Amino acid sequence: MSSQIRLVEVTDANRDAVIAVRVHPAQERFVASVEKSFQHAEESPDANPWFRAVYDGDGPVGFVMLSWNVTPQPDIRGPYFLWRLLVDAKLQGRGYGSAILNEVVALLRAEGATELLTSYVPGEGSPEPFYRGYGFLPTGEVDEDGEIILKLDLSARP
Repeated sequence: MSSQIRLVEVTDANRDAVIAVRVHPAQERFVASVEKSFQHAEESPDANPWFRAVYDGDGPVGFVMLSWNVTPQPDIRGPYFLWRLLVDAKLQGRGYGSAILNEVVALLRAEGATELLTSYVPGEGSPEPFYRGYGFLPTGEVDEDGEIILKLDLSARP
C-alpha cells in the first residue's frame, strides 16, 4: 500500500473497474459485491447512500458505502452507517481496510458526526475481529437479518 489512498467518486469512466473489485470468495457470504451495493443504493434512496471507490495510484483497490446523515428509521440505521467496506482479495492484509476507515472517520468528524454504526454477519471468517480491532464495540442490538450492530465513538480522538 502506498502512503496515500484516495476516495474517488464513481463515474461512468471508472464504474467497470470499480465493479471488478472483489473480496475473497470465502468472504462473499459476509459482504455484498460492488455491483450489488450499487443496486442496494438505487433501491434505498431514503438511506442517503454515499459511496466511493478507493484508489491507490491509478486503479481501484476497494469500495466503501455509507448511509450519510440520515434520520434513523425502522429499516435504516443512522445517522451514519457503514454499509459496505471492501478491499480487493489480492490486496487484503496490507492495511487498506484501516486506511479506508481512517479516511471515512476524518470525513465524518469534519461533518460533526459523533458515531459510526456498522454491522456484520456472525460466523467464522466474519469481519468482526477487524472492526473490533479498529475500535467498534457491540451495541447489544441485532438487526432483522441477524447481523450484529457495532458502534465506533467518533468523539474519542485516536
